Amino acid sequence: MSSPEPRFFVTGTDTGVGKTQVSCALLSLMRDAGLSPQGFKPYESGCASLKAPSDALAMREAAGSTLPVEAVCPHRFRAPLAPGIAAHRLGQEPDWRVTLAAWKRLKDGAVVVEGAGGLFVPVDSKRDVVDLIQTFGLPVVLVARAGLGTLNHVALSLEALASRKLSVRAVVLSRGVPGSDLAERDNRRYLEARHGVEVLGPVPHVEDARRRHLAFRRALAPLVPERARAR
Repeated sequence: MSSPEPRFFVTGTDTGVGKTQVSCALLSLMRDAGLSPQGFKPYESGCASLKAPSDALAMREAAGSTLPVEAVCPHRFRAPLAPGIAAHRLGQEPDWRVTLAAWKRLKDGAVVVEGAGGLFVPVDSKRDVVDLIQTFGLPVVLVARAGLGTLNHVALSLEALASRKLSVRAVVLSRGVPGSDLAERDNRRYLEARHGVEVLGPVPHVEDARRRHLAFRRALAPLVPERARAR
């Protein structure tokens, strides 16, 4: 029996840690493996254009998808705030049924879903990102900054996921700024030993977008099965 196609929910310990770069790298690896992946960013805020949400469109391009933007990202907001807060400011309540309907169209086959910010970022008045993870039932790829503070942030996130019995596939460490951090050398070893989770990276800081994408692909390659990548 062939292995099931890879399926992940990418979340982070915080905002701006590299979730979209991880998501795009995973989707491009799946595509190169001969799969037909889809990216799903159910909530995106901070959109310069509501017709062209940048993270969702980057994921769609990485997947080689032709889905309309409404299918990839059903809830879009201009304000650079948590989606639930951005909606509240507009006097709106994101329709959970719309989210579930969009997910139903994408839930089979290779897929990468990307959350917004960290686990307890509100997506509406009742639900947080962690509720999305629980509803979709996908293994988690947790993205964190490489450096000081990461041990605490990762531990808190892993504890929250474990309390809901949610599966964690890997932790990805990403260096978001130039230079080195004394704590970075020990983070991977400590997290693997203490929490029993696979840790990938740290992905180095690279200014050039193409080279940074390739660096993420190299770090994340273990998450796409060798047999799939050999197709």
